Amino acid sequence: MDMSVFDLFKIGIGPSSSHTVGPMVAARRFLVEYGALDDVIGVEAALYGSLALTGVGHATDKAVILGLMGETPQDVAPDAVDAKLAAIESAGSIHLLGIHPVPFTAATCLLWHKSESLPEHPNGMRFTLKLADGTRVDKVYYSIGGGFIREAGEVPVPAAPGAQPVFPFDTMEQLLAHGVASGLSIPEMLRANEGVRRSETELNEGLDRIWHVMRDCIAHGLETTGKLPGGLDVKRRAAKLWRQAQDAKASDNRANDLPHDAVHLVSLYAMAVNEENAAGGRVVTAPTNGAAGIIPAVLRYYAEDCRPSDPVGGVRRFMLTAAAIGMLCKRNASISGAEVGCQGEVGVACAMAAAGLVAALGGTNEQIENAAEIGIEHHLGMTCDPIGGLVQIPCIERNGMGAVKAITAASLALNGDGTHFVSLDEVIETMRQTGADMQDKYKETSLGGLAVHVITVNHAAC
Repeated sequence: MDMSVFDLFKIGIGPSSSHTVGPMVAARRFLVEYGALDDVIGVEAALYGSLALTGVGHATDKAVILGLMGETPQDVAPDAVDAKLAAIESAGSIHLLGIHPVPFTAATCLLWHKSESLPEHPNGMRFTLKLADGTRVDKVYYSIGGGFIREAGEVPVPAAPGAQPVFPFDTMEQLLAHGVASGLSIPEMLRANEGVRRSETELNEGLDRIWHVMRDCIAHGLETTGKLPGGLDVKRRAAKLWRQAQDAKASDNRANDLPHDAVHLVSLYAMAVNEENAAGGRVVTAPTNGAAGIIPAVLRYYAEDCRPSDPVGGVRRFMLTAAAIGMLCKRNASISGAEVGCQGEVGVACAMAAAGLVAALGGTNEQIENAAEIGIEHHLGMTCDPIGGLVQIPCIERNGMGAVKAITAASLALNGDGTHFVSLDEVIETMRQTGADMQDKYKETSLGGLAVHVITVNHAAC
């Protein structure tokens, strides 16, 4: 499996990895791969399927424009986005890759094909350049979940011989077998695999940076109030609930914490992240933006409530293990809500967090597998039905619930001996089949589920 921990954990902006991060990356890649832009006199971007149906709520239009400007998800300043877009609309032109001006307005150059999907994935997009000689150049890309993109017909390039992983695996069964043969834990094997790409220092610094961004995202979400954008007028709740929790803890009537306080705080951490995501803030795909709150919340729970003797090492083991589970899910099923529903986002994130927590707490490889299996199993069949096409309802609360489920799954696994009836490989395959059988209206289209059964004033407009 030619995948890195940093493929699963990518720094970007909200509200969606597949509908925001992926299209931004694809738009920029299209222009970079074309090369010299001197003969370009115009540009168009056509969005299909789920990208078209929920694109406005997911800021796909903004992301495409930013990508055409040459911005990248990890470097664009979230607070500057609106001003950049307003300047383009005011001028009626865009500087491709920040250097070459062509006429542009969102109304004329962004095309929405809501009733048409491209063949390889529900999240399809076609970019077209108009050249001075009257010809056109176009390419089709797909945003396949978690910020990953691929060009139409693209075949993955095998890793160079020197970059082959030390412990290659496409299934958990293979990874467990490597563990038995080598005597190593799952995070130790993932660390060895990463070692063919980068130094130990680079790996540790990268993991620490991801955790730093996650921590900052939680902190910002716990202090920011107001309403989320998009027209539903959803109030941010995490900050208010956090203050209430802190006030209650300081009260004379609360000399001791209640048993459920830690779990309540975990749900607030997750909600804080996903409110940041919904507002277009800086988040980390984990493995997607729609499920970005679960892993940071459980990581903070580990660091603050589990009293680890080696918190830095524990966080790194957590992230490496979580990445292994995410790789298996992406390889053998999907992490795209538009492809398999929310089971592939919140369900996978729950499994990743559960496995990571077990690893950080010193669990065995078999207990890690058990925790991940529990995490996915109890999300099977979950639909992706965002109201108004916005990553708000039910997405924010789902992250809070997913984080709590991850801790429960880890607890069950740690208190067992690792033996269980359903294997992780079997439950991942079940998720794939369930997603294939699920009607498209329940897969990030806003055509079914809560998206159509909850009527709001602004719903039709979204």
